Amino acid sequence: MEFNTRCLQAGYEPGNGDPRQIPIYQNTTWYFDSSEHMAMIFDLEAASPFYSRISNPTSDAVASRLAALEGGAAAVLTASGQTASFFAVFNICQAGDHLIATSQIYGGTYNLFAVTLPMMGIEVTFVDAEADLDELKAAIKPNTKAIFGETLSNPALNVLDIEKFAALAGFAGVPLIVDNTFPTPYNCRPIEHGADIVVHSTTKYLDGHAAALGGAIIDAGNFDWLGQGDKFPGLTRPDSSYHGLVFAEQFGQKACYITRLITHLMRDLGAITTPQNAFILGMNIESLHVRMQRHLDNAQTIAEWLQNNGNVAQVYFPGLVSDSQHERAAKYFDSPAGSGVISFDLEGTREDAVKFLDALRVARIATHVADARTCVLHPASTTHRQLSDEQMIEAGVSPTMIRLSVGIEDISDLIADLDSALKVAFPPQA
Repeated sequence: MEFNTRCLQAGYEPGNGDPRQIPIYQNTTWYFDSSEHMAMIFDLEAASPFYSRISNPTSDAVASRLAALEGGAAAVLTASGQTASFFAVFNICQAGDHLIATSQIYGGTYNLFAVTLPMMGIEVTFVDAEADLDELKAAIKPNTKAIFGETLSNPALNVLDIEKFAALAGFAGVPLIVDNTFPTPYNCRPIEHGADIVVHSTTKYLDGHAAALGGAIIDAGNFDWLGQGDKFPGLTRPDSSYHGLVFAEQFGQKACYITRLITHLMRDLGAITTPQNAFILGMNIESLHVRMQRHLDNAQTIAEWLQNNGNVAQVYFPGLVSDSQHERAAKYFDSPAGSGVISFDLEGTREDAVKFLDALRVARIATHVADARTCVLHPASTTHRQLSDEQMIEAGVSPTMIRLSVGIEDISDLIADLDSALKVAFPPQA
């Protein structure tokens, strides 16, 4: 099936007399005829849902749909995008291990890696995504277990050179984990360029309506876990909690990573999505291909308009031919626009930026992004507030930067709103 059709039909195949839409399994437990059957499930010798903290048919169907859209072998839904980033790393990293991450990433993920993972004994080295491969190789350590980056960074909109980082991961013998939240698989499929694991905050474009928190982890099924010997003991050594089972041998290259994540991290830490949220996500993915094209078209028009406004110092949007990221975006994205998100620096001061935000009427100030409705915020005061000035600069955030998430409203209303607010922040001179 083509991508647009997969948005509607992948992951769920109704039988005769079954519901046409993925049904909501709003229950916690399942009934079985025998203790022996349940024992086989607990030993991973039989596959069946038995408790919704581990798996649920609604969530599993939507996860399968996402795997089909990204070109992956297996997937799982999580309670949030933050959970997805954490579990994707923690499934293969433990105390004493090392992670490499690009510094140009979402502020919440940066804090997770810079503060929380070190509290758990996992060392993180941040690298400049624009460094050349030889410079990046210097960050590799004997205990490096993964490399992490974002296809389109939030909010600086740097485009990750996926193939360069895939080469770095190959040199280190570790998987490349890529956050593909902003482009979505509609506009970019990192696995096609060498990524091993893809994560999403499904709360963003995949849901698209600010209705349901969620995250997702998709495994390409291409990484040779057994070939890396003792580097990934959780997958390649006998597991004492499952009677000596070796995940990579029992479930193979295509399923072992996700299976272990579900049967260990979901079992022990929870943080799986609810059936209701999974249903909302699955239903909204059905319109992903329609919504994303409108987001891309609207954002392109607004970015060009902003570029010609004298009160705007700099526009960061890979769809602009003049943008430093345009050539790379054209390589990795189906549309170089990347997503519906535009970042721009205003002339003036932080106070001028606040005046501009407060004067908007169609676009609304919100922590959210990638919604059908236009959202706007000031990263220095919100998403990146916990970072130092130096860290903020590393992440590509200035004091007057505005992150504009362009929705699917009528373009004339959006431009009129921006024009009016800019005139409030920068009154025309008499």
